[in-house]
Amino acid sequence: MEVIGYSVAGEETVVAVPELDVCFDVGKAPDQILSVNYVLLSHGHMDHAAGIAYYFSQRDFREMAPGTAIVPARLAPILEGLLDHWGRLDGTRPPGKIIPFGPGQEYELRRNLFVYGFATNHCQDSLGFTIIERRLKLKAEYTELSGPEIARLRKTGVDVTYVLNMPLVTYLGDTMGGDFEKLECVRRSRILIAECTFFEPDCWDRARAGRHYHFDELAKFLQQVECEHILLTHLSRRTDIRRARKLVDQALPEEVSRRVHFLMQRPRQKWEEKLPENEE
Repeated sequence: MEVIGYSVAGEETVVAVPELDVCFDVGKAPDQILSVNYVLLSHGHMDHAAGIAYYFSQRDFREMAPGTAIVPARLAPILEGLLDHWGRLDGTRPPGKIIPFGPGQEYELRRNLFVYGFATNHCQDSLGFTIIERRLKLKAEYTELSGPEIARLRKTGVDVTYVLNMPLVTYLGDTMGGDFEKLECVRRSRILIAECTFFEPDCWDRARAGRHYHFDELAKFLQQVECEHILLTHLSRRTDIRRARKLVDQALPEEVSRRVHFLMQRPRQKWEEKLPENEE
């Protein structure tokens, strides 16, 4: 899976997984995410949500089907009102579907693919999301049977399958640690996208005040997860990627640190022209 995006603390955060047709937060709605049909909004702070009306409007301008935003339930009527106001300013209300969402809820994105919401620890009603692929698997005791034998069992009412949930991508959004760290879907997700705004030792108070992870706190959690890839976002301009990489390698066992990546570290990054000067 390709993960694309741009994330600098306080400026803009938008992270898309085109293969899954989802974008976590919308930032300023850059062109690269307009073809994605689902925006999953973690919270309403401007650097994460400012482009929501533009996202809907541009899709309409380009003759795309209306997009869908899955948002914290408290924000849904506020965003509907925002679209109404834009309609009065622009002359046309941006068409789009806004779905109120909450912790423990699921929404089917497409066949066998679901988004699951959970509470995070940043601001009122902030959410994290896990994208889950759900499959029916044959129970072990029936694997040696032929197709006709399994069909006959089904006709008699025997449940020959079980549900297998495969967490593909988890997005924590802005947050400090919390109960979500115990969720199996978070700890076993193939890709974990986590914010880490603060790395320096003298930034603990700032991290606590803004309810963000400090890397010392996040590092303890990362050593407990089984995720194949860990993608860090939302770095502050106080710490460039080279220094952050060094601190990660120093703090984490090699087996964990080699799974840690930074969203904006690769030259092929589609937002390369927007990278801050002090970052690769």
